[in-house]
Amino acid sequence: MPQETQIPFAQAPQSPFPTAKTVILPIPYGGTTSYGGGAEKGPQAILEASCYMELFDEELKKEIWRTGLHTLPFLEPDLTGPKETLAKITKTCLPIFKQQKRIAVLGGEHSITTGVLWALQQADPRPFSVLQLDAHADLRNTYQGTGFSHACVMRRIHEMGHPFVQVGLRSLSEKEWSFIEDNGLMDNVFWARKIIPEQNDVWMDQVIARLNERVYITIDLDVLDPGIFPATGTPEPGGLDYYTLLKLLRRVTQERDVVGFDLVELAPIAGQPASDFLAARIAYKMMGYM
Repeated sequence: MPQETQIPFAQAPQSPFPTAKTVILPIPYGGTTSYGGGAEKGPQAILEASCYMELFDEELKKEIWRTGLHTLPFLEPDLTGPKETLAKITKTCLPIFKQQKRIAVLGGEHSITTGVLWALQQADPRPFSVLQLDAHADLRNTYQGTGFSHACVMRRIHEMGHPFVQVGLRSLSEKEWSFIEDNGLMDNVFWARKIIPEQNDVWMDQVIARLNERVYITIDLDVLDPGIFPATGTPEPGGLDYYTLLKLLRRVTQERDVVGFDLVELAPIAGQPASDFLAARIAYKMMGYM
C-alpha cells in the first residue's frame, strides 16, 4: 500500500461511524492480478482524485457528502494468501452490515467482492441478488492455482446461492460459456455487443426485472470502454459509456434496495489522472444514488 496519509473521501466533512449512512472501505489488494498490475494502487488514486471533485452534484441537486459518509482506514491484505485476505474483508464488513449501513468498497482487484458478500450473507438472512457490471464473466472455478482469484468471483457467488445479473460482458472462456449454458444463466447475461447498439432502455427494464428487491452492485471498471477508461489491468474494446452506466445505476437504486457496492480494477496510469477522476466520480454518484 502507498505510504501517503489516507484522506477522507472527497475531503468532505465526515460523519461519525454511528451516524453515517454510507461507510467507505478502501481495500488496496492486487494479490491475484493476472495481466496488467496496479489494482492495489486504485483506492489511493480514487481518494486523491476525489479531492478535486465539486461536492455539489448537478444531477441530484445536492452535496452528496451531506447524506452522511464515513471513510475507514485502508484494509491491509493478509499476506498469507487470497482466502485469508477475503476472510479479513469479511470480518471488517460484518459489523458494517449488521448495523444496516450501506457500504462503498474501493478496490483493489475484483476478488474482494467475495469477502464482502460473505459478510452480507452472515449479517442478514434476507435474500439478495448481485448486479455485476463487467467486461468478463469471472466464472472460472480456479485460475492460476486458486479458487479465490479475480477471475473466479462470480463462480463463488453462484455457489453461495445468490442470483446474479451480468451486464457488459464481452470476454470469457469456452468453459465459462458452457457453465452459463449448463446452469440456465444465459437469460441473465446482457452482452455488450447487444445492448450498446440499442436506442432504448428495454434492456435496462429487463436487467431490473431479474433482480431481487435487495441488491448488491459490483462494478468492475473494465465494463467501460477503454477509450474513456484505459486504466485497468484487463481492458476490453467495446464497452459501455459513462452516461449509460450512470443511467443504469440510478435506475437500479431507484427501483431496488441497493445495500452496497464495490468499485474495482482501477490500475492507475502515471501522468494520466482522467481514469482516477472518473472512478471517483462514479463512486460519489453511487453514494448519492443510494
